Amino acid sequence: METTTLVPSEQERYQKHLNLPEIGTAGQLRLKNARVLVVGAGGLGCPVLLYLTAAGVGSIGIVDPDVVSLSNLQRQVLYTTDEVGKPKAKMAVAHLNRLNPDLRFDSFNMSLDHTNARSVIEQYDIVVDCTDNFTVRYIVNDTCVALDKPFVYGAIHRFEGQVAVLNAPVGVDDAGEVKRGPTYRCLFPEAPNQIEIPNCNDTGVLGVLPGVIGTYQASEVIKLITGIGHPLSSHLLIIDLLTMDQQKIKTKRRNDAEALAQQGLAAAGTVSKTGVGPQKMTVRELANRIAASQPVFLLDVRERPEYDLCHLPDAVLVPVGMIPNNRKRIPTDRPVVIYCHYGIRSANVAEYLYAQEGLTNLYNLEGGIDAWAREIEPEMAVY
Repeated sequence: METTTLVPSEQERYQKHLNLPEIGTAGQLRLKNARVLVVGAGGLGCPVLLYLTAAGVGSIGIVDPDVVSLSNLQRQVLYTTDEVGKPKAKMAVAHLNRLNPDLRFDSFNMSLDHTNARSVIEQYDIVVDCTDNFTVRYIVNDTCVALDKPFVYGAIHRFEGQVAVLNAPVGVDDAGEVKRGPTYRCLFPEAPNQIEIPNCNDTGVLGVLPGVIGTYQASEVIKLITGIGHPLSSHLLIIDLLTMDQQKIKTKRRNDAEALAQQGLAAAGTVSKTGVGPQKMTVRELANRIAASQPVFLLDVRERPEYDLCHLPDAVLVPVGMIPNNRKRIPTDRPVVIYCHYGIRSANVAEYLYAQEGLTNLYNLEGGIDAWAREIEPEMAVY
């Protein structure tokens, strides 16, 4: 049931919004009654969550499967040092509740995938894509297209970021049907090769960049909810913080946008049902296998300096960029456990080897060598 009034404490809290004729009481009530899902509580998700909470968005969902790590704190300003190792989604809710206790927060400490995306996304009006995972990004897109939900896209790389409002209403056609703007697949029809996907663990990222891009995303959400201004529903905004250059690229919806989304959802379901894709292995499970002398091939996909600092016994080093030319070094007669620092690069390699080479004996080591040092070998000096 929608709320039709603001209580005195809300009138005081949101006074600056109420003073804006473009928002006023009507706009603030729309914010209060809105339901927004934020997928990813990392660098982009932190500013989005902080500003949507401060703005008074009544119901906020947070999806993130990860825990806080020390290297997150350079840009993920919602967390503190004493929360390292704790679930991001739960820690985010704890902080946001203190900022605005009148709101409802739902935390989903899990990965969004084709089996749960629909049931989660259908509970919300708008989705904010703050993930750095291309697989999840396409699932968000395809599910939002299927459910007619708008979502706000953001991405960062080194010093550059992108923002767009996707699958949002942009008018009505001659038959009175709602017309929607471009989708993510209209901009990028197919996911890049997993092994080619950069992430900030490899390339680095300026700490303030996700703060800037995430704030833009929050602004677009507020505009969508209140109906003010001109959302980026037909443009892709690109910002370079090194030069302060901005580009606003015109975009349009493809005629086959719905078909592409349906194909994406179908393909995700097919891959999952095979049951032979890359699996996960915890460091405890690996330690037990090694202790039991079970055959296992350890593949380290970090760079040589990282390997020289620390590595698992008998691990074979093949850096990410050298994987395509070293396929023959990877056996098929025993489990292959792939690891990196935190488990992100290794997950990409596992997906690549499965998709391109058809290997079905792959395991990604959850948490990487960092988790091994914390849980199995505390004396190991990890960078």
